[in-house]
Amino acid sequence: MRILEWMLVLVTVAVTVCILLFPKRRAMTIGILSALVLAVLLHGLINSFRVQMAPTYMVGLVLFITLIIQLMKLYRSDRYVQSTQKHNRRSWIKKTLVSILVLAFSVGSFILTWLLPAFTMPEPTGTFAIGTFSQHLVDESREETKTPEAGDKRELMINVWYPVDQEAAQGLPLEHYPSELGEAISLVFGIPSQVFSYLDTIPTHVVKGAGMSATQSKYPVLLFSPGIRSARFQSMTMIEELVSHGYIVVGIDHPYTSARVTFPDGRAVPYEADPDFATSEELYQYNVEGIGIRAADARFVLDTLTQWNSHDPNQLLEGKLDLAHVGIVGHSYGGATTAEALAQDERFQAGLSLEGGFWGTVSTKALKQPFMYIMSGGTAKSLEPDATAKDKVFYPEFEPDLDRVMTSSLNDTYYLTVENFFHQSFTDISLISPKMFARGMTPEHNVDITRSYALAFFDRYLKGEEQPLLQGSLAKFPEATYDAQYTKIRNEQAQ
Repeated sequence: MRILEWMLVLVTVAVTVCILLFPKRRAMTIGILSALVLAVLLHGLINSFRVQMAPTYMVGLVLFITLIIQLMKLYRSDRYVQSTQKHNRRSWIKKTLVSILVLAFSVGSFILTWLLPAFTMPEPTGTFAIGTFSQHLVDESREETKTPEAGDKRELMINVWYPVDQEAAQGLPLEHYPSELGEAISLVFGIPSQVFSYLDTIPTHVVKGAGMSATQSKYPVLLFSPGIRSARFQSMTMIEELVSHGYIVVGIDHPYTSARVTFPDGRAVPYEADPDFATSEELYQYNVEGIGIRAADARFVLDTLTQWNSHDPNQLLEGKLDLAHVGIVGHSYGGATTAEALAQDERFQAGLSLEGGFWGTVSTKALKQPFMYIMSGGTAKSLEPDATAKDKVFYPEFEPDLDRVMTSSLNDTYYLTVENFFHQSFTDISLISPKMFARGMTPEHNVDITRSYALAFFDRYLKGEEQPLLQGSLAKFPEATYDAQYTKIRNEQAQ
């Protein structure tokens, strides 16, 4: 709970006490009314209003109306104080009940803000500041298969995050978490999106309008594919960390499988739920098709970046993209997109799947690029033969597909399990609600695991730098354990 939120709760309690216990005098009424209005204005202007404080807002509104009525009566009659003391004195029982209700509403605000706090994002550990811009892309070579209109082309929204000199970022306003995240979290967890409306008041470490750093002549490139029903902003802590260490990261929203995607002209494409299938084989083939579309999205984005490296319409990326060192990372459905993009396009030189599936070419073709797979401890336990509860994230074909991918690979593979993680732990959800989603660790430690292993993997295979995190378990992350069967160094030249 932030300071001004505490102040507003305390002011509403104090105003209630004054109304119930002290004689009604004009000066006191004006004073406590002014204090209430000032507390609300300060909170709204500095912190911004949010749903978690709704119980206190309701109390404040009732108190405001009560004080206005009281003030009007006091102005109408100088005898009001004496008459109310004689004829309209409330019983102590009524006063007690009112006090209990006010305290209950105040406690309600405290609990809601405790469950969904206004958090501060962990600082990136790299030396670069972070710039960004968004772009609407249209793939004229592909028709959109989900729209009723024939001839519609496949459209995407992307964000490009890039390294900026710290000095160039000074004085520029920080970007905030975008409102799209509320829609995504609502779809994933079934919680009303209004609960997360405050997220766009949370500052990131990203600025707009800054030029790219000239510290390096060019920078390695990473594509990021979010999970199903999610958004390209779902893992901002990981993205900021990677960019601060000298990567250009491109986040992709995939219409119809991402959460609501809004285009510059105001059109919004909502998530389209999967149809029901009679058999797992039918669902499997449906996902093969869906991941094929996403992998084609990734290839198209890389094609676009290749064009921009020669001629960038934004005059920002031209000549700055190191297209000889390109990687891809994704979560869940985006992890499946990562694996399939590696199988289809060797321009992607390394891939990291954060608990994704294996649908498509990747399940039958040996990967040639380094590949890392990170699984949550919760999901890993549900896949054990004697587990009574099976995680719904995966499907019957998952384990044989995983085995084929990891054992048939022609390059280095890493298989890491993180205890106390669940499927959404690879996003920033632990920061958004530590009490509900940071399991057995602080939210900062939670996000540090994902961003640290992602950075180590890509630093090793796109920059050629030795990484202790990839050489075995470390005391810093006791929750993370490599599986000896699937963790193999096959390319000795990489060592």
